[in-house]
Amino acid sequence: MPLVIVAIGIVTLLVLIMGFKLNTFVSLIIVSFVVALALGMPLDSIVGSIEAGLGGTLGHLALIFGLGAMLGSLIADSGGAQRIAMTLIDKFGEKNIQWAVVVASFIIGVALFFEVGLVLLIPIVFSISKQLRVSILYLGIPMAAALSVTHGFLPPHPGPTVIAGEYGANIGEVLLYGFIIAIPTVIIAGPLFTKLAQKLVPDSFTRTGDIASLGEQKTFKIEDTPGFGISVFTAMFPVILMAIATIITMIQKTNAIDDNVFFEVVRFVGNASTAMLLSLLLAVYTMGLARNIPMKTVMNTCSKAIASIGMMLLIIGGGGAFKQVLIDGGVGDYVAELFSDTTLSPIILAWTIAAILRIALGSATVAALTTAGLVIPLLGATDVNLALVVLATGAGSLIASHVNDAGFWMFKEFFGLTMKETFATWTLLETIISVAGLGFILLLSLVV
Repeated sequence: MPLVIVAIGIVTLLVLIMGFKLNTFVSLIIVSFVVALALGMPLDSIVGSIEAGLGGTLGHLALIFGLGAMLGSLIADSGGAQRIAMTLIDKFGEKNIQWAVVVASFIIGVALFFEVGLVLLIPIVFSISKQLRVSILYLGIPMAAALSVTHGFLPPHPGPTVIAGEYGANIGEVLLYGFIIAIPTVIIAGPLFTKLAQKLVPDSFTRTGDIASLGEQKTFKIEDTPGFGISVFTAMFPVILMAIATIITMIQKTNAIDDNVFFEVVRFVGNASTAMLLSLLLAVYTMGLARNIPMKTVMNTCSKAIASIGMMLLIIGGGGAFKQVLIDGGVGDYVAELFSDTTLSPIILAWTIAAILRIALGSATVAALTTAGLVIPLLGATDVNLALVVLATGAGSLIASHVNDAGFWMFKEFFGLTMKETFATWTLLETIISVAGLGFILLLSLVV
């Protein structure tokens, strides 16, 4: 019965969002109340459960998410992202243009949220497409693959960051293993998949980019942008700090070295929140003050970044509320009991549940958070690596993007595709990322 109630709740969520066009956050809160009542939770504990879920999720995420948005905006508005892209394209040359787009998108994707990275890189892809007379999809698929993989697998992006907090996984390990999985996944879903897509929808690969169709774009003269080295360093700085801290901590554990002040400082600096704050301060200097941009202008950029993510934060909080209702209402325990005698790996189970919810709900982040509510009770009885369960949940939450996902429509409209072409490119691309990611996670589980 609890699973039937969850299924009805998910269908209700779909009807509210897609049928009644209700705001996603409002829909999540309504469904949280309805599901809590249906599960028989005491009336005096429902509001507390929803508040705890919303507050617990945002309490862990808001600092990282907010600082990350400001960091990304400073890099974008200063022209640093454009410098990274254009320099790599120039260095790789015309023959290797796809690989230049992949590397540039991957670096930019670490610092920027998926939608921001897409909007930022699309004009660059269109310009190169027109200049070299190659298809916009020939460059667009590798770009989208790199942005999507960083969004699904690498902190400080919201999905992996939130799930790591819910599962109690070490976020540094998630980052380290995420990189190991992300690189081969991008290669498969980007340049290699493009060859298949050219055969599936050949007509869509005959179009070159028309940048005028995108409207007025913010462009920079290359000499007015920050240097390539400092732009890359600033974008990757939080990753560098977290990766160094994770490696040093792993060395400490492996060699059973006693804890001391040095290791405490390393863990403090490598904490995601600390790393993001230090990175933002670095960006304020390298992308702003060092280039004689007034502090007021720099702070305006930060303010606009925070304003743009307000609704996204609420939606993530709403997903956390729904997740908490599932746990407090006993659904998680029911699922744990249901699978108590199963030999199915928690990694595969987390991926499967996330994949089903992603197809039903559309939102990768909401699907991942709901999965956490169902999977958490199962983790106590296993010794599975929690970082890999985080990545498996993230991989499952990316699968088969279709008409209930905003990313589907963004990709369709930006590249001027038909519905059939969008399913054969974007939807298949996201599915390849999800399945390939799971495959590499399972391979990595044999080693770590």
